Amino acid sequence: MKLTPQQKIWFNGSLVDWDKAQVHVLTHALHYASSVFEGIRAYATPQGPAVFCLTEHVERLFQSCKIIRLPLRWTPKEIAQAIRDTIRANQQEACYIRPLVYRGYGALGVWPDDNPVECAIASFPWVRPNEEQLLLNGLAVGVSSWRRMAPDTLPAMAKCAGNYVNSALAVAEAKDRGFQEAIALDVDGFVSEGSGQNVFLVHKGVISTPTVGSSILGGITRACVMQLAADLGLRVVEQRIPREMLYTADEAFFTGTVAEVLPIRSVDGMAVGSGARGPITLRLQELFFAIARGRAEDRHGWLSPVGG
Repeated sequence: MKLTPQQKIWFNGSLVDWDKAQVHVLTHALHYASSVFEGIRAYATPQGPAVFCLTEHVERLFQSCKIIRLPLRWTPKEIAQAIRDTIRANQQEACYIRPLVYRGYGALGVWPDDNPVECAIASFPWVRPNEEQLLLNGLAVGVSSWRRMAPDTLPAMAKCAGNYVNSALAVAEAKDRGFQEAIALDVDGFVSEGSGQNVFLVHKGVISTPTVGSSILGGITRACVMQLAADLGLRVVEQRIPREMLYTADEAFFTGTVAEVLPIRSVDGMAVGSGARGPITLRLQELFFAIARGRAEDRHGWLSPVGG
């Protein structure tokens, strides 16, 4: 995903040209990872572009800021409006949106409060040429040797930059081993999450997913899929998941803003179920996209029109 100089970025309260949204090399966040962010999608619908779960994403952004001690000078309503303004300024029908809150430059040192809290919002055209193939065939995944953080080390419930060093190491290792993605275990050896996705398994028609206590980020799409499963009369269980359940599952899939509802076809070289997208995964995919793309009733109020 790349921006062009013709596009705009919302930067500390104003829409500026792409090449004007810059930071100093001594910015606190560059040295000490004092930043949080969100990944949000806007979908093209028959009524125009609509942001998926805008309220929930902005709420999580503010929760992350509170955990990381980043006092924002804008309100949730103002940030939500800034997201809409950015999409409109870039004239995008469908896009990926990246709000970023970080400590800027004031003084060099770990102590954060000598540095201003800044905010930027970018929106990217969404292009993934192999999207349909991925949604059909899914990913080959490997269990990572990198564990998720232990409690009281790093805050798993905050979407903060520092946590994603772990993610980058996990996915780099997975690709070196010939896999497309990674699944990390928690400090006790139970299934946690992917490099940037939540994990779901299906055993005999019952859907299971790790608890928040397994060092996962509480995914927005995760919550939506759990609601959709309930709408379909499917049972969802949040539980600690032993690694070996990955190998015995009938189906497995990732959820996330980028992943959406993405099948996992194999784990550590072993096929999940038949090695193809399963029927429950397909039902959840179809319902998710029907709502997100405005083809079905937005029964849970997830869509926020960009023009609204």
